[in-house]
Amino acid sequence: MALSRRSLFRTAAAGGLAGAAALALPGTALAAPALVRSGRPVLTHGVQAGDVRPGSGLVWTRADRPSRMVVEVAGSPDFRRALRVPGPVLTPDTDLTGKLRVPATRGRVHYRVVAEPLDGGPASAPLTGSFRAVPGRGEPVRVQWSGDVVGQGWGIDRATGGMRIFSAMADRDPDLFLHSGDTVYADGPLTETVTLPDGRVWRNEMTPEKAKVAETLAEFRGQFAYNLRDDNLRRFAASVGQIVQWDDHEVTNNWYPGEILTGETGERYTEKRVDVLAARGFRAFHEWQPVDPRTAVDGRVYRRVPFGPHVEVFVLDMRTYRSANSANTGRGERILGERQARWLVDALASSRATWKIVASDMPIGVLVPDGDTAWEAVANGVPGP
Repeated sequence: MALSRRSLFRTAAAGGLAGAAALALPGTALAAPALVRSGRPVLTHGVQAGDVRPGSGLVWTRADRPSRMVVEVAGSPDFRRALRVPGPVLTPDTDLTGKLRVPATRGRVHYRVVAEPLDGGPASAPLTGSFRAVPGRGEPVRVQWSGDVVGQGWGIDRATGGMRIFSAMADRDPDLFLHSGDTVYADGPLTETVTLPDGRVWRNEMTPEKAKVAETLAEFRGQFAYNLRDDNLRRFAASVGQIVQWDDHEVTNNWYPGEILTGETGERYTEKRVDVLAARGFRAFHEWQPVDPRTAVDGRVYRRVPFGPHVEVFVLDMRTYRSANSANTGRGERILGERQARWLVDALASSRATWKIVASDMPIGVLVPDGDTAWEAVANGVPGP
C-alpha cells in the first residue's frame, strides 16, 4: 500500500478528521484539557478499527489522560515508509476516547497508535492493529457477524481464559465484522459467581459499573470499558474492521422512545425515563465504538457501507424510531420510522453490489413478546399479508 502526502490530504479533506481537534457528536462541546499527570500516557483499552470505506478506515483508542492521538499507517507490519497522521486531542468530554480516519488504499492496512502528552513529554507505548482496505473486483471477502456481549450474567472469567470466542474469530482472519447490536448489557448487572449445572463456579471479574444497571453517563461508559478489559476481545478488535449497530441492551431491555420504566424493571432504576437513559447510552456508544456518526444519515446509527464491488452493508436502527411496543394490530406501528424506511428502499434499489447485506438488529420472523399483550420485534404471529 503506497501512501503519498497527496493521498493523505485527499483523505483528510474527504474525512475531515486528520489534524482535527476531535470527533464529537453534534451539539457536544469539547472540554478544556485537564492537568496532565507525570510520566507517559497509557492507552488503556487497546485499539479498534471500523467503518472502512473506499480510501480510508476509522481508528479508535483511549488514553488515561488528556493527550493527542497520533496514528502511523503502513502497508506492512514493519512500518517501513509509514505515514504519520496527527489526530484529535483526547479529553474528558469524550471519556478520553478518540477516532481518526486514516488512508487505506488496498490490501491489509497496518496502523500504530500513540498518545502524545500535551506538554511535549514522551509518548505512550505504541499499540498496533490492522484491517483490510476495501477489496477490488475479483477479491473474495470473508464476513463474520455476531452480537450480545457479556449478556445473561456471563462476564470475564480469567480462570477459563476470558471471552475465548473472540480469539477463535480472530483466527479465522475475517475481512469484515458486523456487530449486530447489544454491544453491551447496560441493564444486565453481573454477580461475582455463577454456579454451572455441573457444579463448577464461573467467577466474573467485577467493576463498580457492572454491579448495577447503568443510569449515569459514567455507568454507561463503564459498560463498554468492561468488555475491552478482555484480552481476546482486544486482540479481535485490533485485527478487523467493524461495522457496529446498537439494539436494546445498550440502554435497557425492549426499550422504545418515550417509555417510562414501571413494574419490576422500574424498581431497579432511579432514573425511569428511557429517553434520558437512551441519550446517555447513545453518547457512550458513539464514544467507545469505531463508528463515524458523520457517515450515518442523520448522525446516528443507520447507514450504508460499501465494501468493494461485491459487498454493501445496510445498517439498520430498529430502536430509535419505533413506536411503542403494542399488540401489532397494524394501526400505526413503526419499527424503522418513515424516513429510514424510505432510505432503505432507495438505498437497496440504487446499490450495484453483488451481495446486499441488511444488518438488522431485530429479528424479522421470530416472535418476541414484551409482556402479556405486546410484541417487541416485527413478527406477531397473526396470519395474513
